[in-house]
Amino acid sequence: MRFFHSFLFMTVECILVFYCMRQYRRQASDMQLVKNMKRYIIGVTGASGSVLSRRLISYLAGTGAELHIIATDTGKKVFEYETGIPWDIFLDAVNQKKSVIAAYDNKDMFAGVASGSFATDAMMIVPCSMSTAAKIAAGTGGNLLCRAADVCLKEKTKLVISPREAPLHAIHLRNLLTLSECGAVILPPVPMFYARTENYTEMIDGIVGRILKSAGIENDLYTKWNSGKDKLNEL
Repeated sequence: MRFFHSFLFMTVECILVFYCMRQYRRQASDMQLVKNMKRYIIGVTGASGSVLSRRLISYLAGTGAELHIIATDTGKKVFEYETGIPWDIFLDAVNQKKSVIAAYDNKDMFAGVASGSFATDAMMIVPCSMSTAAKIAAGTGGNLLCRAADVCLKEKTKLVISPREAPLHAIHLRNLLTLSECGAVILPPVPMFYARTENYTEMIDGIVGRILKSAGIENDLYTKWNSGKDKLNEL
């Protein structure tokens, strides 16, 4: 009887140790997953080109990244006008994917993204209006989107700005030059004509792919120049 009690006690003890080790490994795995999760800020303004922000956010939402999205009031209206999808419904749809998504009121200057202590891997403003570019270049802030961009510049975090305006006058060009001198990447939504595609979706993917690449996000959305390979194949 005493042997049976000892055996039972040892069995229960082994089960408890196994359970604790399993829970520890699971917690460690979850902690490592959170640690490795990329964090990006995405700004959407009232400039034309909502199809770009739609594709950008949809793509990143499928990567498991942590997304912090700031849209101006005009940006939300233009998004619905150009895509036919209300902004809130679009966010609800992408929120069903595997990423962690947080959307902010552009007037909420108490949001975490307004602080330099908020670590992020990159910020992309797609599309970026000339009004927003001017405010960031002047360093005046005034809203959460501009403040978040200002934080990225001062913290030397990657900031990609995709200005959607044409033609550009001298003030536009000076503001973009100032932003470039401060470390931002200025990437106008220009198609890659060498891809020789007439497919609208592929053209949008090419532009978004270049934006992602400039933010340090490797992807296969855009066609890479392979002229050298073509010449080698001819030999």
